[in-house]
Amino acid sequence: MKIDGAIACVSGGGSGLGAATVRYLSDLGAKVGILDYDIERASTVAHDVGGFAVQADVGDAQAVAAAITTMTAHFGIAPRIVVNCAGVADAARIVGRGGKTSVDMFEKVIRVNLIGSYNVMTFGAQAMMDLDPLNDNERGVIINTSSAAYEDGQLGQAAYAASKGGIAAMSLPAAREFAQSGIRVMAIAPGLFMTPMMEGLPAEVTDQITANIPFPARLGQSSEFARLVGDIVENPYLNGTVIRLDGAVRLPPR
Repeated sequence: MKIDGAIACVSGGGSGLGAATVRYLSDLGAKVGILDYDIERASTVAHDVGGFAVQADVGDAQAVAAAITTMTAHFGIAPRIVVNCAGVADAARIVGRGGKTSVDMFEKVIRVNLIGSYNVMTFGAQAMMDLDPLNDNERGVIINTSSAAYEDGQLGQAAYAASKGGIAAMSLPAAREFAQSGIRVMAIAPGLFMTPMMEGLPAEVTDQITANIPFPARLGQSSEFARLVGDIVENPYLNGTVIRLDGAVRLPPR
């Protein structure tokens, strides 16, 4: 599917991997809508690329449905490209010091990362189904963001790994369901990337983190994630699977 001229929706597009994806798709000629909880950051990125920003909590199904409707009305047509980048990375032991549990945190991470991705995928696909098929009978593509942690979850990442594992696991059944509508579903599992969280770490900590990355021996760049999004959109035979983007790293236990 061609990116030039397409309408795209990027959740979490106000920062990090999402913002890089917004800018990359816009540079390739897409008109991009940003769905983000932080409307100020989303509006800034949207202003930079001539896009459109709408506020929504991805964990709230009704809010996501309304946001997709608003975005479709703004552009006059539903998005053919939906990229899920919204997420949180809260971490805690299942049972920590003094017997402290993390059930509340687990529920939050699952709600934002997994249910949030499911919500955006659901209403994005629903809107795509009303579009006319393109020459290859494709109506659109949905790209969810998993993580290398879905296979290599570290100590304290049970909630995060579970949420990202769920995202990875639903790629194939979702792709099979939407095949009859000409909608592809893919997932990207990034490894260690230079995100705003990483940028704030001391150099020695970053060096320790990158020591386990075989090649290139550095953190991934957000632009590299965005390039893979573009490759998936433009390659019609990529469907129903998860691509690790990680420099061959396998995360250690801690």
